[in-house]
Amino acid sequence: MPGRIEDYALLGDLQTAALVGRNGAIDWLCLPRFDSPACFAALLDTENGERAGTWRIAPAAGEQVTRRRYRGDTLVVESEWDTPEGTVRLLDCMPPRGEAADVVRIVEGVSGRVPMRMLLRLRFDYGHVVPWVRHHGTEMTAIAGPDAVWLHGSVPLTDDGDTTTAEFTVGAGERLAFVLTHVSSHLPQPAPVDPERALADTEAFWAEWISRCEYRGPWEHAVRRALVTLKALTYAPTGGIVAAATTSLPEQLGGSRNWDYRYCWLRDATFTLQALLGTGYVDEARAWREWLVRAVAGDPGKLQIMYGLDGSRRLPEQNLDWLSGYENSTPVRVGNAAADQLQLDVWGEVLDGLHLGREAGLPVQDVAWDLQVALLDHLEGNWNEPDNSLWEVRGPRRQFVHSKVLAWAGVDRAIDSVARHGLLGPVDRWRVLRDRIHAEVCEKGFDPERNTFTQFYGSSGLDAALLLIPRIGFLPWDDPRVLGTIDAVREQLCHDGFVLRYRTDTDGGVDGLPGDEGAFLACSFWLVDALAGTGRVHEARDLFEKLLGLRNDVGLLSEEYDPATGRQIGNTPQAFSMVGLINSARQLAGSRTTTSASREQQNLGHPRRDGTGSHG
Repeated sequence: MPGRIEDYALLGDLQTAALVGRNGAIDWLCLPRFDSPACFAALLDTENGERAGTWRIAPAAGEQVTRRRYRGDTLVVESEWDTPEGTVRLLDCMPPRGEAADVVRIVEGVSGRVPMRMLLRLRFDYGHVVPWVRHHGTEMTAIAGPDAVWLHGSVPLTDDGDTTTAEFTVGAGERLAFVLTHVSSHLPQPAPVDPERALADTEAFWAEWISRCEYRGPWEHAVRRALVTLKALTYAPTGGIVAAATTSLPEQLGGSRNWDYRYCWLRDATFTLQALLGTGYVDEARAWREWLVRAVAGDPGKLQIMYGLDGSRRLPEQNLDWLSGYENSTPVRVGNAAADQLQLDVWGEVLDGLHLGREAGLPVQDVAWDLQVALLDHLEGNWNEPDNSLWEVRGPRRQFVHSKVLAWAGVDRAIDSVARHGLLGPVDRWRVLRDRIHAEVCEKGFDPERNTFTQFYGSSGLDAALLLIPRIGFLPWDDPRVLGTIDAVREQLCHDGFVLRYRTDTDGGVDGLPGDEGAFLACSFWLVDALAGTGRVHEARDLFEKLLGLRNDVGLLSEEYDPATGRQIGNTPQAFSMVGLINSARQLAGSRTTTSASREQQNLGHPRRDGTGSHG
């Protein structure tokens, strides 16, 4: 039986990730990459979790962990159990990737003598494939199709049908280790790693990496944990950053809003660059920018909203019918059909991200500007098309306001690049286009009676993305239309102070899906930024602290939060949520009770310098 979403801590080696629960069970692990089929998928099989694969090490009595933490600013998890027999500690980590992927688990006796049990049930292909398993004393081998796994233990292993088990007792001062290693089945068995050396290497890697963090402020611990999580969601070979480590964790418990987030979204580009550059991680920002350029290269008319870890385009969606889903939330999906949607905002997102990189001093490449000009040419001819919005609605395409605002932003950034960097382009034509988009949005996307922008032209509903209008620089923070929109979002889209993306029951169910969803945490951080940007810094800080209180015991956030049940929901850990935390902390650390619009725009990376933009 899987735990609550917030019960899981993250392990990772910058190529894949595992989730370990409070009961000592790793219930999610994809090998060898984030987007590979899972060999532990108990997280998505409520009816019989162990059937889908799990690896549990815990006291034989099966207690929930008494306390746990990350070791400092690392990705090493310490879990401790206080039992009647004594206290035992479990250290979990994934060392930096060598010739193979390894998961290291070290059991340490703290006091007394504690009976322990290890249970390993490997199920490749999301629980669908039972491997051929052999045991030799303290070693186990499992092979099926393309996958081969070895388990090396410090105690004898037992073949219990389709499960590998071990019963042992650990005394004070004793350390017993288990190392799981994966390679492709056609390759020779790799040399086993030394568990103690692997633990030391893991701690050293993360300690060195986080030492480069330049953020200093009242929420330093939270920001550092968010940065470590963001780094852990990075696929090191390419620099791509996955949206989350999981697939199909529901946006409504028991519902069907279950999506695969193990891919790289273009919509995250600018926010992620802001977070990395603003905290001193220039190399990571450069790698993400270079991934972005490679992924979107080619026909600008075929720009996708998301790509695979290596920039691959085909992400076919299918349902895994043999899994009962997290808390019976079906279907369980792998792949993502939204990759084929038209979302016009991504052209603006890419142009904005590349502009931000140039402004931050990342090395300029001719191909990057050539790509921007090509993207602008396409945007010029297509900005007024209806689309599916950044929220990937599966209902009819509409004229979404945020999509138009991002189209404006893309043109605006190109004009600024020409003015500031001497680049070549039809800047006079782009100025006309920018003002045309601006005027149309202010005319058709604004409701003067309610003094608010709307989700799409003619809509009666709102969209949390409207909070980004001043942050993008479309209008100044003190514009009455901006203030009215922020107030309308707070009144109509907030649940217990947290922000919904939009109301699923307005405008005939704009997203075309049944059911509801929770508050979107990234949007709630956008409200923090909007309150701070309009001078309501105390309210912004209060909301920020409230959001920090939603993190689990090891500082992680999923995609959404359900105020009714008080639970995290959606895929986890969510990069967009962690990026929102970082950027809001950065803004608040520099905010004053009265905040100038120009200062806040500069902090957020969206200055308006040339003064030529229309304000409708």
